[in-house]
Amino acid sequence: MRLQTNSRLAAHYHLMRRIRTFEERVGELFVRGQSAGSMLHLSIGEEAAAVGVGSNMRDGDTFTTHHRGHGVFLARGADPRLMMAEIAGKETGYCSGKGGSMHIADMKLGHLGANAIVGGGIPSVVGAGLAARHRKSDNISVAFFGDGATGQGILYESMNMAALWHLPVLFVCINNQYGMGTRIDNATAAPDLHKRAVSFGLEGAQVDGSDVETVAEVAGDLISDARSGKPGFLVVDCYRFYGHARMDKSPYRDETEEAQGRLRDPVAKARQTLISRGEMNDESLDELDRQIAAEMDATIDFAADAREPQLDSIFDDVYDPSTPPPESVRDRLARVLGRARQA
Repeated sequence: MRLQTNSRLAAHYHLMRRIRTFEERVGELFVRGQSAGSMLHLSIGEEAAAVGVGSNMRDGDTFTTHHRGHGVFLARGADPRLMMAEIAGKETGYCSGKGGSMHIADMKLGHLGANAIVGGGIPSVVGAGLAARHRKSDNISVAFFGDGATGQGILYESMNMAALWHLPVLFVCINNQYGMGTRIDNATAAPDLHKRAVSFGLEGAQVDGSDVETVAEVAGDLISDARSGKPGFLVVDCYRFYGHARMDKSPYRDETEEAQGRLRDPVAKARQTLISRGEMNDESLDELDRQIAAEMDATIDFAADAREPQLDSIFDDVYDPSTPPPESVRDRLARVLGRARQA
């Protein structure tokens, strides 16, 4: 659907709704038993972080994500069909079905890779920022990670190097209040995470993740500074609507807390604001939602119909094409057993 307004908020709503609906379909794919592997992590409730930051990035900028990174990748232009195929472990996915939900990457869109290791993708943006500086480009690199990564030493080493070398880097902590089942205030005595970055010499800011306009405004300032060699650290406070992973029923949270947390819904807030300003009405938003739902329904059909990876491609993209592929376990066993029979 073509939006009938030039409002930036309308565009933000459109993208957040696409992310939300895609994530809902990812959950459906899992329930159907059609996702690859037994783990996936949804970013429902965190859409404003992905869209608010991502909307300020440009072609040529790079980024890394954590294991809850579907929304960030969509915000940077990913094709939801190829994403769903990857999550389903299909050959047509972004990584030919070998990455799955937590290891999607696409260098063409600047995605240096998602990472299932907490904080694992953070140091990559330091290298990317250093490369951008040497090329004398104005590109930046952004690391997206959860609040759990603030307990990893690699974050602080990376912040120190970025500040010391004046790199075009932005660190974005999506603070959804929980590192797996532990609340942030039970994990640290100093939950004002952006203040830690200031002590390293970075620009630090904290923003309400239920308000995509505010996230976009603050992120825009930090990204502008990063392009001029002033790295920054942004904390986006939001609430994780569901458990850590798809099978986590959140026994560590009570119903009252979850109900209050879900009131901080960035998608619902953007919709209400659009209506209250008279920029869009219920009917036009409902029609937009229906079209997005149809688009995302088609991603499951696309993934279900996609081809399974072929056995002879198992080592593709793993070893240098010029080197002989390693012998598969199946072939090795057949050879060893055949020799034994001959003896």
